[in-house]
Amino acid sequence: MNPEIEYELMKSHANELRRAAAQHRRVREAERLNKAERRSVFGKRRTS
Repeated sequence: MNPEIEYELMKSHANELRRAAAQHRRVREAERLNKAERRSVFGKRRTS
C-alpha cells in the first residue's frame, strides 16, 4: 500500500480512538457523579 495513504489511515484511526476515549471518560465521569449524588441522598434519608 502507498505509505502516504497508510500514514493518513493511521492518523485517522488514532483520532477516532482519541475521540472514543474522550467520550468514554465523559460517560464514566457522569456515572461517577450520579452515583455520588445518589449515595449522598440515600445517606441523608437514612440519617434523618
